[in-house]
Amino acid sequence: MITIDPVTILLSVVVILYLANVYNNRKQDKNKNFPPGPKPLPIIGNMNIIELAKPHKTFIELSKKYGSVFSIQLGLEKMVILCGYDTVKDALINYAEEFSERSDLPIFAKTSRGHGIILAHGENWKVMRRFALSTLRDYGMGKKSIENKINDECEHLMQTFRSHEGKPFDNLTIITAAVANIIVSILLGRRYEYDDPTILRLMRLTNENVRILQSLMVRLYNSYPSVIGWLPGSHRKVFNNIKVMQEFIIETFTKQKKELDVNDQRNLIDSFLAKQQEGKPESTLYYHDNNLTELVSDLFGAGMETTTTTLRWGLLLMMKYPEIQKKVQNEIERVIGSAQPQTEHRKEMPYTDAVINEIQRFGDIVPGNLPHATTQDVTFRGYFIPKGTIVIPLLSSVLRDKAYFEKPEEFYPEHFLDSEGHFKKNEAFIPFSLGKRSCVGENLAKTELFVFFTTLLQNFTFQAPPGAKLDLTPALGVTNAPLPHEICAIPRN
Repeated sequence: MITIDPVTILLSVVVILYLANVYNNRKQDKNKNFPPGPKPLPIIGNMNIIELAKPHKTFIELSKKYGSVFSIQLGLEKMVILCGYDTVKDALINYAEEFSERSDLPIFAKTSRGHGIILAHGENWKVMRRFALSTLRDYGMGKKSIENKINDECEHLMQTFRSHEGKPFDNLTIITAAVANIIVSILLGRRYEYDDPTILRLMRLTNENVRILQSLMVRLYNSYPSVIGWLPGSHRKVFNNIKVMQEFIIETFTKQKKELDVNDQRNLIDSFLAKQQEGKPESTLYYHDNNLTELVSDLFGAGMETTTTTLRWGLLLMMKYPEIQKKVQNEIERVIGSAQPQTEHRKEMPYTDAVINEIQRFGDIVPGNLPHATTQDVTFRGYFIPKGTIVIPLLSSVLRDKAYFEKPEEFYPEHFLDSEGHFKKNEAFIPFSLGKRSCVGENLAKTELFVFFTTLLQNFTFQAPPGAKLDLTPALGVTNAPLPHEICAIPRN
């Protein structure tokens, strides 16, 4: 038997990576108008200068030197970063088609394989997006029916908050479960109690991956999948968590297939299964089990994580700024009184509306956005960007754009109020992104944020536990979530 020295294998890998790096750079050198950026080192590219925990911070600093369109190299992959509202809007609106692809990050390419909606490509993505938008509307998005479900869920949430009798508690699991129940009602047609093992497991899988995706091993895997793939590390945990989630979804829709009545569709899965049975070419091409598995997983994760995180930022900021909390409560008392909050109240509540918008802006929930890719060669703002290039329209640089926000680093609701206290829109407020890849659940999220937030402040005053220091530093993760903390919910009635 022939044995190969591990050192020889390692050296061979290093040489291959080095040659690939040289080839990549020579190929890029032919594109003389490629966006400028820091000079990459062999093999690692610019990894040595990137703040791995929060790379968007490094990107914003680099934009000060290289401009609003620049390049960076992570490992062997060159990518283009877009900074500031004007540049991001120009790309995603005026060059919507050219920047509408999704990059194939290795960590997801292995598991999603281009299925679903978030990481899908081409016509498959377009069909799944149309289906998702129409079906979300069918099951209540933008309608009174979903608002009633949110109000019902608020009752469960408030009951749980009251059970703590004003004593300190961590709100992560409770709020996550409440928000998850809204998207679950659309996907599966049911709700879970907050201590149900099934919802706790699904929440843990999603939350764990959100944290792990920003880890060093995942970043290394995305840069060198063939080298890192066989090593132990957090990338393997991501794969396992996705596998467990997929198994749950497959088990769920397999059961629903047996019970399906196309004339009595109860939820999104039923609607998808009904499409499978239509017998059209589209049924086979797009409405297959792999797309269903990924679509449900995408909508569950996206529908739960960002809204939960925004609400948790909201309560933390109300504790940090009690005078703002009091102004919101005064407006709730004046406009709503003791009635159930409804979205129709929002237009009469400029201050509360401004505070919710500012929570989203300051929280900067998805700072890096999801990576886009070019569908074709494109010349953008004088630079040539080849087809297939990863492009990151940096949302953090938009939500903190000094040209549009007077105090970008502060929590300042007046960003959304005029001199007379009326609500004013700010065009650079795009927490759901822009263009063809903007969030399909934007209207649902807006309804949830308003109803949950106003109901909670209508019924409780939120305070920090005695002696606690409120830290507004975001936790490590692909989203900007608050650090672990406890709250005190003091009943107001």
